[in-house]
Amino acid sequence: MNQRPPEIIVAIVGGATAGAETAGILADRGATAVVFEQNARPYGKIEDGLPRWHVKLRRKEYDIINEKLGRPDVLFVPRTKIGRDIAFPTLVNEWGFSAVVLAHGAWRDRPLPIEGANLYIGRGLLYQNAFISWFNHYTEKSYAGPQYRVVDGAIVVGGGLASIDVLKVLQVETVREELARRGIVEDMLAIEHDGIPAVLACHGLTWQSLGLKGATLFYRRRIEDMPLAQSREGADAARQQKLEATRRRIVEKAMQKYCFSVRPQRAPIGLIVEQERLVGLRFQHTRVEGGRGVPIDGEAEDVRAPLVVSSIGSVPEPMAGVDQDGALYRYVDPDLGRLEGYDTVFSTGNVVTGKGNIAASRKHGVFVSTHLVEKFLGLDGGDHDGEEAFFQATSANAEHAARRIADWSAGRRRLTPPQAEAVLARVRARQQVVEYDCSYREWITRVTPPDLG
Repeated sequence: MNQRPPEIIVAIVGGATAGAETAGILADRGATAVVFEQNARPYGKIEDGLPRWHVKLRRKEYDIINEKLGRPDVLFVPRTKIGRDIAFPTLVNEWGFSAVVLAHGAWRDRPLPIEGANLYIGRGLLYQNAFISWFNHYTEKSYAGPQYRVVDGAIVVGGGLASIDVLKVLQVETVREELARRGIVEDMLAIEHDGIPAVLACHGLTWQSLGLKGATLFYRRRIEDMPLAQSREGADAARQQKLEATRRRIVEKAMQKYCFSVRPQRAPIGLIVEQERLVGLRFQHTRVEGGRGVPIDGEAEDVRAPLVVSSIGSVPEPMAGVDQDGALYRYVDPDLGRLEGYDTVFSTGNVVTGKGNIAASRKHGVFVSTHLVEKFLGLDGGDHDGEEAFFQATSANAEHAARRIADWSAGRRRLTPPQAEAVLARVRARQQVVEYDCSYREWITRVTPPDLG
């Protein structure tokens, strides 16, 4: 007996946390979800943006995503980027879906705010997303992406959690390289977990004895202003003061454990270029007024460095057919990510918030306590205990949005059997193009490198 075609079919663009959560909830409600994923694997920033020392968290999130995308009512379409392989207006207006949900995150780094800076990408300048993705994959034999070299004395421009991750990568990798030069082999996980001073002490060494300069973070405001932890709305002056002290403590603990430096109240304003290569930045000194870094006239300095890594945030990639307000998509209803001119389109996750770091989203008023931030950064001396709670708190908005989208879809006009069959035929044709000819679980096994970090 033939199974009746589904009456509600929803396209989801992006298969990671927000997309998988939406797919699972739609399946629970009796709808069929079709997940279009630009990569072979659907793990998004969990795989490419979360540094690989978060071993337990990554595995747990992989399992959660696999459980949701491996369900019978969820159809997976890998290696398909909307806007490149399928035009966005075509997906919305011609494929026949009941609704379309954008959950493809924020993968485009905010440009370093200096004219001409991007001319030096790969020539002294790197951006956070590409840098962390390289770090997570460069040890794999099958890795064919860009190759970068970590060097001592790098500059990091930023100030959020993601920039701390970048600093940790720079410090851990340069220390490993220096120890290897001395005939000492140390594990990345051990250095990240125990901290640089503790590992060096095991070999009778100190940070000073290595002779390394270390990486330096440049931030436009005060250390107390770094967006590492947030206060509840309506916090009074005493709570705000306590929060600022906590932020400073977080940064100081990170500096002690990983031996990097911080130069606050410095905003990048110019490039130092030699022989067509970026060799440093000019920084304007600032004072903080009303929460903003205000330039101080006549006070600037040139800082030379062999590498600059920009970590000032991520935004969604532009997509033909979607209007933008600056770096973000133009939403007529930001709460559900409704786009002007598209009645059946919703958005969820970092594609709405413009937060590239998975640990930074505070949509719908989610509050993350400072002790969980310290655990997530590995500053409490434990084995990243509590990082799952931190991640769950920061990504709770995905479930909230998914349920509201499911509620909306349930009230839509049902697809007729011929309409549903036409949608599913298009999906199967695309799966055939990308050689997706097996179950989801079999596909994941096939495309997972055996030496994945």
